[in-house]
Amino acid sequence: MTHDPNCLFCKIVAGQIPSKKVYEDEDILAFHDIHPWAPVHVLIIPKRHIASMADVTEAEVALLGKMTALGPKLMKELGVTNGFRHVINTGPDGGQEVLHLHLHVMGGPRPWLKG
Repeated sequence: MTHDPNCLFCKIVAGQIPSKKVYEDEDILAFHDIHPWAPVHVLIIPKRHIASMADVTEAEVALLGKMTALGPKLMKELGVTNGFRHVINTGPDGGQEVLHLHLHVMGGPRPWLKG
């Protein structure tokens, strides 16, 4: 498992920084965003450090599938019943703020802060 000691999300995976976890297995971690744009806003991240979608290869196809399939399950568990969004920002021009691949899953009653 690769890890970047300077990466905020790698530190969360390692337990060095607390998070409000909603799911964890051997490959991925999901937790509530600390600056939510929507009433329910979770981040799903790979435990292995991948900087962005620009760094994804064929080797990560199953991992990405697992991450996207988890989104609807979490939204249902968290009470979101009227739709939600999956968003992955890539690179500075794509709005990515933390250089560790992460999938935003946002839902809940509108209006939302952003989006």
